[in-house]
Amino acid sequence: MPFHSKNIVQHFTYFFIFMLTSALLFAYGCLRYSFSGASIPEGVNSIYIPFFANQSSSGVPNLSDRLNEVLINRFINQSKLQLANNRGGADAVLEGTIVSYANAPFSVTGDDQTDQNQVSITVRGTFAFTESEDEEAGFNKTFSGSSTYDPNESPIEGENNAAQQALVQIANNMFNDAVSGW
Repeated sequence: MPFHSKNIVQHFTYFFIFMLTSALLFAYGCLRYSFSGASIPEGVNSIYIPFFANQSSSGVPNLSDRLNEVLINRFINQSKLQLANNRGGADAVLEGTIVSYANAPFSVTGDDQTDQNQVSITVRGTFAFTESEDEEAGFNKTFSGSSTYDPNESPIEGENNAAQQALVQIANNMFNDAVSGW
């Protein structure tokens, strides 16, 4: 079989065109989507996250403050959104209420002693764009998070840490649901 330099040049040309096209498509995709997974619609630059009232009667101090802090950090650090000081200055609003808190035995040893407790938190949340006429954009739903801890070792600290982990789960789920429609 004879060596054909014309075929090699032709194959190289096709390969070069394919690679160039692939690179351009990749670059276009990077412009449309951010690497954090949160692509933001054009014109959406700010979000307002008002205080999430605690209607759970949990007795855990600062539960609402802790949820708001986790939500704000998640939205600001994982997107290019700025935090708005009020609803009127925001392009999107995330609001809600902590509706339930439970701290109950999760596992029991053979001698009927609690080995692990589980903290479960439920939040009712609403996300919407302030200028959107599309009522399908956003959500109005319930989010839950839970975490276990050993009540026999630092029970108060264990419960607080489990509550924090549950709040992080809720914030992550709210963020993911908010940006999944973008």
